[in-house]
Amino acid sequence: MTAPITIRRLNAADPEFARHLDHLLSWESVSDEAVNQRVLDIIQAVRERGDAALVEFTQRFDGLQVASMADLILPRERLELALTRITPAQREALESAAARVRSYHEKQKQDSWTYTEADGTVLGQQVTPLDRAGLYVPGGKASYPSSVLMNAIPAKVAGVAEVVMVVPTPRGEVNELVLAAAAIAGVDRVFTIGGAQAVAALAYGTESVPQVDKIVGPGNIYVATAKRHVFGQVGIDMIAGPSEILVVCDGQTDPDWIAMDLFSQAEHDEDAQAILVSPDAEFLDRVAESIGKLLPTMERAEIIRTSLEGRGALIQVADMAQAIQVANRIAPEHLELSVADPQQWLPQIRHAGAIFMGRYTAEALGDYCAGPNHVLPTSGTARFSSPLGVYDFQKRSSIIFCSADGASALGKTASVLARGESLTAHARSAEYRIKN
Repeated sequence: MTAPITIRRLNAADPEFARHLDHLLSWESVSDEAVNQRVLDIIQAVRERGDAALVEFTQRFDGLQVASMADLILPRERLELALTRITPAQREALESAAARVRSYHEKQKQDSWTYTEADGTVLGQQVTPLDRAGLYVPGGKASYPSSVLMNAIPAKVAGVAEVVMVVPTPRGEVNELVLAAAAIAGVDRVFTIGGAQAVAALAYGTESVPQVDKIVGPGNIYVATAKRHVFGQVGIDMIAGPSEILVVCDGQTDPDWIAMDLFSQAEHDEDAQAILVSPDAEFLDRVAESIGKLLPTMERAEIIRTSLEGRGALIQVADMAQAIQVANRIAPEHLELSVADPQQWLPQIRHAGAIFMGRYTAEALGDYCAGPNHVLPTSGTARFSSPLGVYDFQKRSSIIFCSADGASALGKTASVLARGESLTAHARSAEYRIKN
């Protein structure tokens, strides 16, 4: 018989609530020293030996017998072949999701702009795409074609000329859905490499792998650590922690729905976090019953159990206003407002990666096909971060064009400020252009 699941209960009225909540939310994603040193060694080897190091590491870590880098390159034709190997239903689902993701992200595009002042001075901003973006995709059993769409499509919408994908194929496991998603999303080049070595190759370039301007996409602790180390050489999207969901419910949604919404994040891995907040204590009891009833029916029951018992919680609050306060304190990756009138509470939500409005909007829809990006800030970083988007693949350059009159007027101001900072060359450079 399956052991009953125990999920912690917290009450916002408890004087120790803040401390308990902090403990629940604490997550340390820093690599241990052994992982850190191994990653540094891998990066150095790739920088020094290029393709040869990639071949060696792929043989060692992925269990593949490859003779040369040529064996680790997938031509565009191979991606097109994948489209014929998946089922018609899978292809239709991928194409439908891609169309929705593309349509949503088209609305994020930013255009260049300028304005002209009375004296003829022109100021503005030029928006340009990155030249090349690198997309890391986990391989083997943990394959996520949806992540290919979510990472590659915004880059293409932004106008990135070349999207380079790296995906490991451990023991030769090739995921046709991932390759099909790459074909649909417009990925330009694919290399079957992974781990810290793939991140290093994208950051510094090798004989075969082109150097990129930014690396996006999820990965394990070695990938995350490598992204930390190459940041500055290239841009990165974020260092993501475990997946999270926070459900705020008024007690009127079917408790089975809520239990399954919590499961949808808990099944990702043992460190994922699923939290329910409600002012209705009886409803929390009913959801706990649903969790116990539904858990044995889940394929990933043990992962869900470990996640919920280790980092999950059912939190009772005084009212919906306090529920929103708790939500802002947590700053979750995914926030479900499973309430009668979510629009009423939306203006009060200050920190959340994505907000799912109403009882019918399951977070899982956002993971796959709603349209907004599923690459979201975790571990409370929604306080200062945003979802991945077109803007992550665009740069902004300031435009300054001074007329003679404008240079003269601005020169007087710049002169005073520059001399106040004892930067005489600055001052004189500006003063040369002041009209007598």
